[in-house]
Amino acid sequence: MAKAKQRKRLGEMLVEAGLVTKEQINKALEYSRKHGVRLGKALVRMNIVEEEDIIKTISEQLNIPYVDVGNILFDPEIVVLIPEAFARKNKVIPLFLVDDTLTVAISDPLNVYIIDDLANIVGKKINVVISTESDIETALKNFYANEGTISEAFAIEGLESRETGANEKPVIKLVNNILISAVKEEASDIHLEPGKTKLRVRFRVDGVLHTHKIKIPTYLNAAIISRIKIMGDLDIAEKRSPQDGRFPLDISGKKLDVRVSTLPTIFGEKIVLRLLDKSNILVGLDSLGIDETDFEIVLDALKTVNGILLVTGPTGSGKTTTLYAALQMLNSEDKNIITVEDPVEYQLKHVNQVQVNPQAGITFASGLRSILRQDPDIIMVGEIRDAETAEIAVQAALTGHLVLSTLHTNNAVSTISRLIDMKVEPFLLASSIRAIIAQRLVRKLCPHCIEAYPAAEAERAVLGDQTSGEITLYHGKGCNFCNKTGYKGRTGLYEILRPDRKIRNLVMNRRPMDELEDAALASGFTPMRKQGIRKVLKGITSLEEVLRVTRD
Repeated sequence: MAKAKQRKRLGEMLVEAGLVTKEQINKALEYSRKHGVRLGKALVRMNIVEEEDIIKTISEQLNIPYVDVGNILFDPEIVVLIPEAFARKNKVIPLFLVDDTLTVAISDPLNVYIIDDLANIVGKKINVVISTESDIETALKNFYANEGTISEAFAIEGLESRETGANEKPVIKLVNNILISAVKEEASDIHLEPGKTKLRVRFRVDGVLHTHKIKIPTYLNAAIISRIKIMGDLDIAEKRSPQDGRFPLDISGKKLDVRVSTLPTIFGEKIVLRLLDKSNILVGLDSLGIDETDFEIVLDALKTVNGILLVTGPTGSGKTTTLYAALQMLNSEDKNIITVEDPVEYQLKHVNQVQVNPQAGITFASGLRSILRQDPDIIMVGEIRDAETAEIAVQAALTGHLVLSTLHTNNAVSTISRLIDMKVEPFLLASSIRAIIAQRLVRKLCPHCIEAYPAAEAERAVLGDQTSGEITLYHGKGCNFCNKTGYKGRTGLYEILRPDRKIRNLVMNRRPMDELEDAALASGFTPMRKQGIRKVLKGITSLEEVLRVTRD
């Protein structure tokens, strides 16, 4: 929306909404003329109507979205697009920039001249949302503070005293800056690691940790950690025991859920913040990078009314994303889907999600046992951690339920051995397992600096008999778009085992894993490294990256 059209006067809108009477409007207009303020401010000062009610009425009448800017962390590079004097005078603040459209929060969208002036100032299209004047003023104060410009307000040099507390503005701005930088770099985790002389800040981007350029002296450790604990609703006084918390975050229109974990070390508390982006995890099953043939195997497993589908791999390999994608595909009004998770990372519409809480007696095993009394069609167990959970999950799969779960194993075939080690009867496994998905995440080559090169002899040896003649491989040279890494984004590597009759017989007879592997290969099973090499030859990732994640 480039402009907000003035269809009715504010007084008419408020009368129609039943918030004020015509007599009150007349009195407010008289106050407005006498004190030189707008009608809306006059109504608020006279305690006739609340500011938020006025804004929401305008929002509904003009179909302009209402945004609470008090809960948003702003990107400094976007805020400075609008001059401070103009922003303060007109009560406007930019939220985010998409292509050539700048979205701004404004308290008076009826003033079309402000919107025209904004378009001329920034040279971009203007999209308008509405917020209260007081909230916008508070947001502006946080950025155009007395310390100076935006960049100065975020600079570490602004901290002059070693007694700076957790609630002082500079520390808040410093923490905000770290969060904003992490979101900009598309980091999945932030590591704050206290050392002897400084607090090291590292971001995990595309699965690899990088040290951030910001340098923080050790005397600020306590204040920064306390600030994050306050955000995560943790006990500031407790420094000897690990703690876990979480808080929502909105940065330039991107909504995230941040999980906080503290760990006492010899130099102080180490904090890891996991940034969970809903737009990244709630993806379709067909967009994960599963090979076409294997994708059909997964679909067949999900179409069954009973049995168990297992997703395996180490921490951070994308198992939860795969499970959520499967649940979204299965989700419909005629199914009762219940999950038990630790933690519940994202809320899924029409899915009944249970949070593990050992203090309240809710474990994976006890939660799963209770779920079975809730007439479920589909059950998702966040993780099989013990023999009891494994046994109940398999029994549920055999009694008419489709069960989805995860397990920490290195590959698909070893998952069967792991479950047998957990005392699950082999004949139950043979009857219940529909498919096993083992997965890893590999970094994708940066599309801006990808470069082809002829394969060397050592690389040809690794590729094996999958190729012949001249072989072209690819790598990323490194550019500003990918922070000189040569990689941008990630995709999945998968190996998917669907037990056939021969494999089921081997399982029931407790045959060793190498026999299971031979039978799987004979049935058409494609190992993960071979799947990875196919992506290498297509220029999706590098051979080095595939070898890194499949070396086990």
